[in-house]
Amino acid sequence: MEDLILYSNPMSRGRIARWMLEEVGAPYRVEMLAYGEAMKSPAFRAINPMGKVPTIVHSGAVVTECAAICAYLADAFPQAGLAPAPADRAAYYRWLFFAAGPLEAAVSNKALGVVLPPERERMVGYGNYALVLDTLETALAGRDFIAGDRFTAADVYVGAHLQWGLQFGSIEKRPVFESYAEKLAARPAAMRATALDDAEAAAMHRPG
Repeated sequence: MEDLILYSNPMSRGRIARWMLEEVGAPYRVEMLAYGEAMKSPAFRAINPMGKVPTIVHSGAVVTECAAICAYLADAFPQAGLAPAPADRAAYYRWLFFAAGPLEAAVSNKALGVVLPPERERMVGYGNYALVLDTLETALAGRDFIAGDRFTAADVYVGAHLQWGLQFGSIEKRPVFESYAEKLAARPAAMRATALDDAEAAAMHRPG
């Protein structure tokens, strides 16, 4: 388990990395870090200078950023079958990084109340919030998975964004999004990851 370590916080994007690790099925250890001093400590910033989670360390290699963690773990543990064959990765890469770029940026800006005039939309790379959601809805319509006919790491990342956004209202509810998110949430690995992080969250907020 010392070969694969997840640094996380149960109220963070670390939940995405935990879900991916549960899908992979390899043994791992978790170091939970509280926001503030622990996450900004010299010891952790020697691993991730940003002082942010999630971060994984695998056989001494450090990987940060959720999309990178998902892609890395899929390649590091090919027996889990979470990445298409290299020749079939066009849609896989497209939607994995669509979620990391346009989707996250559009949803974050909307939550922050950032309103762009139409003539400035080209500057942000995603156009506008409605365009991003329409594009993702079209990609998911009539499909069980985002990048082909089977579940991949791209579904972990896209699915986690939709689950979070639907839960907290930062992504508008559309039947296609809700159906996709519900199917992914019912995966055994997703349920294990949720239960583990919920327990960690309860422990971190328990008095005493």
